[in-house]
Amino acid sequence: MEVKLHDIGEGMHEAEILNFYVSTGQHVKNDEPLVEVQTDKMTAELTSPAEGIVQEIRFEIGDIIKVGTTILSLDTSSFVSERQEQKEHSFLAAGSSSVSTKPYKTENPTRRVQASPHTRRIAREHDVNIEEVTGTGPSGRITEVDIYRFMKAHTKTKNQEEVTDSDLKETQKEFIPFQGRRKQIAQKMAHSLYTAPHVTHFDEVIMSDLIKLKDQLKFEGTSISLAAFFIKALQLALKEHAIFNSKLNEEEGRIELEQEYNIGIATDTGEGLIVPVIKNVEQKTVESIHKEMKELTAKAKDNQLKAVDLTDGTFTISNVGPLGSTGATPILNYPETGLMAFHKTKRAPVVVNEEIVIRDVMNISFTFDHRVADGAQSAAFVNLFIDYIQHPEKMLIKLV
Repeated sequence: MEVKLHDIGEGMHEAEILNFYVSTGQHVKNDEPLVEVQTDKMTAELTSPAEGIVQEIRFEIGDIIKVGTTILSLDTSSFVSERQEQKEHSFLAAGSSSVSTKPYKTENPTRRVQASPHTRRIAREHDVNIEEVTGTGPSGRITEVDIYRFMKAHTKTKNQEEVTDSDLKETQKEFIPFQGRRKQIAQKMAHSLYTAPHVTHFDEVIMSDLIKLKDQLKFEGTSISLAAFFIKALQLALKEHAIFNSKLNEEEGRIELEQEYNIGIATDTGEGLIVPVIKNVEQKTVESIHKEMKELTAKAKDNQLKAVDLTDGTFTISNVGPLGSTGATPILNYPETGLMAFHKTKRAPVVVNEEIVIRDVMNISFTFDHRVADGAQSAAFVNLFIDYIQHPEKMLIKLV
């Protein structure tokens, strides 16, 4: 039985192998964890589809593999009935063929060597058994510097030339591996930017009344973030401007208006940007939105999100104001049609009733797919959102 990398998240194409929980020859039970992988959105465990013996492991930790690729194979012949064997044979015959790869063999299958594909390639090119190398990187990870140090101490290069100090110095340059979530974010952003013609609408909103309401609620014992109010105001504005809660289906030649309002929250983590989704905002109060947003953000930072937390988004927000941002041109979370970013709130002079007064003012930027909507629609949508924020009492008659 072949264990393949299957699609564990919306739009997933590849994943990085983080860890193997088993080794060749090991007995595993049904649903026992086999391998840990990292996609651009989450870390997940792939479990055994049946009881059996690990027959072959085809990749190493750090390798990037495509969806549909066979990671390892199991010998289940001694653990299944004849009926189960026939069912399994039928399933495999109907499935897609695996990607041809060179089997991964290790002299010491119990040791989990941590090294990047680049480092492993250097070891292979110089006939170095990477299992004999001591890693000096984080958590004992083997770096290319470790490979050259090992070579200098124990052997010669393929060309029988001694490793020099200049070779070692060259490898000591700092770098960040372009792989895993960072690589997949890059691919998704490039696809979005080169597929949908982006237009960004800039505006500002006076926050004073909403901040006053937030402070009053906090004084009464209910703490709610401003972002929760933003999400509710967006949902109400999207209800009246449904074109921005839609996705373009080019194959079918139609713009599909979403019936649910699932708002994604762009969240910065140590491994890159990730977008958990609050589902069915139209059915939730501002307080429940706040609680769910905090839970999802905490799970994102702890890398505990599940596939269900990351799928089915219809619109995305980016709250970069707390980081000091005053403006930006966000890239759409494709295939969504719109994304709104909230920037820094600052005290500024504004004209109210022909008088100059000091108010709390926030910049906003709204990016949309110009294939789906036009500037006039964008202005109307943003103006309605601003009206809800500047007059939060108007939201009351719309709330569930």
